[in-house]
Amino acid sequence: MLTVCRQRLYCSVQRIGVRSLGSVLPDIKLDNFSVKNEPVLGYLKGSKERYELEEALKQISSSCEDVPIIVGDEEIRTKLVQHQVMPHNHSQKIAQYYHATPEVIKKAIKVAVAAQKTWENVPFQERFNIWQRAANLMATKYRMQLNAATMLGQSKNALQAEIDSAAELIDFFRFNAYNAKELLSYRPVSENPKVTLNSMRYRGMEGFVAAVSPFNFTAIGGNLAYTPALMGNSVLWKPSDTALLSNYIIFKIMKEAGLPSGIVNFVPADGPVFGDNTTSSKDLACINFTGSVVTFNHLWRQVGNNIDLYKSYPRLIGECGGKNYHFVHPSADVLNVVVNTIRSAFEYCGQKCSACSRMYVPESLWPKIKDGLLAIRNDLKVGDPTEYDTFMGAVIDAKAFQRLSGAIDRAGKTSGLKVVGGGTYDCSKGYFIQPTIVESKNPKDDIMVNELFGPVLAVYVYKDKDVNSTLELVGNSTPYALTGAIFGNDEEFLKKATVELKQTAGNFYINDKSTGSVVGQQPFGGARKSGTNDKAGGPHYVLRYASPISVKETFVPNKEWKYPYMEN
Repeated sequence: MLTVCRQRLYCSVQRIGVRSLGSVLPDIKLDNFSVKNEPVLGYLKGSKERYELEEALKQISSSCEDVPIIVGDEEIRTKLVQHQVMPHNHSQKIAQYYHATPEVIKKAIKVAVAAQKTWENVPFQERFNIWQRAANLMATKYRMQLNAATMLGQSKNALQAEIDSAAELIDFFRFNAYNAKELLSYRPVSENPKVTLNSMRYRGMEGFVAAVSPFNFTAIGGNLAYTPALMGNSVLWKPSDTALLSNYIIFKIMKEAGLPSGIVNFVPADGPVFGDNTTSSKDLACINFTGSVVTFNHLWRQVGNNIDLYKSYPRLIGECGGKNYHFVHPSADVLNVVVNTIRSAFEYCGQKCSACSRMYVPESLWPKIKDGLLAIRNDLKVGDPTEYDTFMGAVIDAKAFQRLSGAIDRAGKTSGLKVVGGGTYDCSKGYFIQPTIVESKNPKDDIMVNELFGPVLAVYVYKDKDVNSTLELVGNSTPYALTGAIFGNDEEFLKKATVELKQTAGNFYINDKSTGSVVGQQPFGGARKSGTNDKAGGPHYVLRYASPISVKETFVPNKEWKYPYMEN
């Protein structure tokens, strides 16, 4: 149990202008709370969850929901009307929404800054209760709505949606609250507590957090917007236009769970308009970002240019994708390599930050691995993600389709590149790209170096005797360092490669695919141009959004100004 003094320092801070939530939320005892990962439902034929999901899909697909900008308690609709469509059926709209103007963004900043001053004084027990209530709502009442909105709006199949917008989202809310609770238990050294008691308090950052979330994981949107709020911050959340509806459902769940207005403000906007107006505010405390290197670099540059403007140095937290690798040793199990590479490269159209995008294969194994990849590739169904035999749906939008189809066309025309599987595409109804495998004779060709973020796997075949020199290519041929995997049964190689590749990936796998990190099990993030490696889903992540205060409390008055050594 916390001592009375620690309760006063940590929790029993005076609340000013905030209604008490204790009367409507369950009292969750911090000392007895434990956490475990949310089970992933199977959606087998005839199952209860399959029926419930199909009902949710019918409901969402039969309407176009109107989604306002929300600043504090106010719903705002501008003249900048936008629509979210189904990527696999781009003639069908599922949401109408509005882009914020500069005036609306500035208003949201003002509201957020005012709300933060009050919110950080809410005892952590109450915040903890809100997060647990929200996680329970996500796991039950809103689970199928979240999954259906993700399937239709982001073109994920049932399993990929369940992993993301149900299990991972719930895990983020539960584990982050648990890790914050554990943070509060830290006790600095107090050599004589009867004389002096040392403790830590955790306040929010002064100002507001600008959260910019991507389309590819609904869970990331919830994490980027609400983890800072858990730690006493206020947020302007710019959701991705192509994940608008699923992110809006998260926002509504948090309101139902008891989060006061103005703590998280839902502000869809054109990217440059949002970036220009948040980075030019003196109250910017943090940018919490997942997206492209180009955009993160631009935001970082804007912050640098405005550094004299800010009240405090803004924290820059970013995850920017990668050129993730599978490196295959001659001793590897061929079937294991094939199955894991198919899943890593092509699940959710390769639109995972961690998806395998480049592969290094020894000449001795390439014929068998190639045959295995092509045999499975030819069985993969690309189509409507609401059909249960669909392996992958459409890529997210026209821009992604053009980028990927252009890369495939280049592979078909460029000397040294050969399309060995797939290579076709069609956008007449949806943005469909067939899973494509390209063999490259040049390990530093653009297709082996730069992120494509789609279902295109580049393979370099090396001579078995060159395994060591080829291993060096993993780290020196791209600027990324997010995820990577090595495959082999040679223990000496595995040990050596694990050491030599330690700077090439923030998430590293041995005889497993480069995707599939789980909150609390494999905290996620990479370095170099892949981001700031803050390890979402890990025990230290919440600290990035807290501003600690060291407190020394003295109980025995000091009545002497002289030190003993000063006496004769």
